[in-house]
Amino acid sequence: MTEKIYLENPYLRQIDARIVEKKYLNNKYYIKTNRTIFYPNLAGGQPGDKGTINGVEVLDTYEEGNDIIHVIKDNIHSDKAQLSIDWENRFDYMQQHSGQHLLSAVFYKLYNGETVGFYIGKEYVYIDIDIPSASEIHIEKIEEFANKIIFSNFQIKSYIIEKEDMKKIPMRKNSILNSNIRIVEIDGFDFSPCCGTHLRSTGEIGLIKIRKVENYKGNIRVEFVCGNRALKDYTWKSNYIRDISNLLSAKDKDVYNRVKKLYSQKESLEKENRILREELYSYKAKELLKKTKLVKDINFICHKFENIELKEISGIVSYINSLKNNILILGVHNINHSNYIASRSANLNINMKNIHKEIVEELNVKGGGNPQTVQGACSKDELDIVLEKFYEKILNSL
Repeated sequence: MTEKIYLENPYLRQIDARIVEKKYLNNKYYIKTNRTIFYPNLAGGQPGDKGTINGVEVLDTYEEGNDIIHVIKDNIHSDKAQLSIDWENRFDYMQQHSGQHLLSAVFYKLYNGETVGFYIGKEYVYIDIDIPSASEIHIEKIEEFANKIIFSNFQIKSYIIEKEDMKKIPMRKNSILNSNIRIVEIDGFDFSPCCGTHLRSTGEIGLIKIRKVENYKGNIRVEFVCGNRALKDYTWKSNYIRDISNLLSAKDKDVYNRVKKLYSQKESLEKENRILREELYSYKAKELLKKTKLVKDINFICHKFENIELKEISGIVSYINSLKNNILILGVHNINHSNYIASRSANLNINMKNIHKEIVEELNVKGGGNPQTVQGACSKDELDIVLEKFYEKILNSL
C-alpha cells in the first residue's frame, strides 16, 4: 500500500522514497514506491501531478487498488527514489479545486443548486449545477459572495470520519464510501467528501471569476477560473480593452458603446453593399443575356471571365436562373487557377450533376454540385476544353 503523502501535506514538493516494485511494459517503466507526493491523474476529477523521479520525467500516475503507479520512460537503476513535483502545476490545481468547492457551496447555500458535474481543464474549470437557469444578477451575487469568503480567509481543513459520523455533519453531498471518508471542510461553511489536494485557507484561492454560464442538459454549466488563472484572464482582457480603446481613441469604459455603434454602422453598410451588389449582378446578367445563343428554344450563355471572384459569378448565376429557359456555361480564368460553373433555369429538366460526372471521368477536374448547378476547378490549359464538353453534353441531352 502506497502512503499518500499528498493527502497529509499537499505543500510538500520533494521527498525520498523507496521503489518496491517495477515493471517494464510497452516501452515504459511502471514504478510503485512505498510513499508518494504524486497525485494520481483524474482521481476524483483532479488532474495528476507533473514532476520527476530521480530526474526522470513522470509521464502519468494512476491508482491501482491502494497503490499509486508512476509511469516513466527511462529506467531507474536503484531502489532509492527522489520524488519531485512541479509546484506551480500543483498549486494551480489546488487553487482550482478549492475554488470549485467554494463556488459549489455558494450555489448550494444561495439557490439550493447541487453540483452534478465537475471538470478541471488546462485553461478553465466548469461545474454543472442542477438548476435550469441563472440570471446575470444571480451570477453576480454568487461571484460576490464567493469572493467575500476568499477575502475573509476561512481555514480549509481535511480529516477522516466513518459512515455513522456523517449524520453529525451538514454534508453538501454524500459519499459512496462506507469507511475512512475524507472530508474537506471550509471552516464550518462547507463540508464535502473529497480525495483531492486543497489549500490551507480560502485566501490562497486569490479570486474566483465566472467567465461564462450556459444551459447544458437541463442544468447550467458554469465556467470559471481561480487564482493565477483569474489574474491571467484579467490581464489579457485588460490588454485587449486597452488596445481597442487606443484604436478607437476612446476611454476604456466607452469602448463597448463605440464598438456597438461601429457594428451598427457596419450592418448598414453591408445592407447598402448587398443592394448595390444585386444591382451590379442584375446589370452584368443583362449584359450576358445579350450574348445568348438560341438552341431548341433554350438560351445558351457561354462566357469566360478574367480575374474575377467565383462568388461574384454565383450572384450573376442566381439572377439568370430566376428567369426561364437559360443554360449558363461560365469559366473564370485567374492568374493561378481556373474555375467553371454550369447551371440551368429551374424550369429545365436537365441533370447537371450527371453531366458533370461524365466530364470528371474524362478530364482532370474537381468539383461538385446538384442537378441544377455544378462548379469546380481545373487547370488553365483545360478550361476551354471543359466548357466545350459541357456545351456538347448538354446539347446532346436535349
